[in-house]
Amino acid sequence: MLTILMIISVLLIVIVLLQSGKAESASIIQGGNSDLFVNRKERGGELFITRLTYILGFTFFVLCILLDM
Repeated sequence: MLTILMIISVLLIVIVLLQSGKAESASIIQGGNSDLFVNRKERGGELFITRLTYILGFTFFVLCILLDM
């Protein structure tokens, strides 16, 4: 079970690094972007990566709880 947890951990790190930053154009020094908090609909690959992140995060959480028992 520990091996599965390590695989999920590495996959979760990779998927999070692949996500595009939602605030990538915002800057504290320059005042930021006024469109920062506007709802933006995810489509295609971005939606898949977001859902995969949720699934891997939930799986990681459950495995950590199970290993702690």
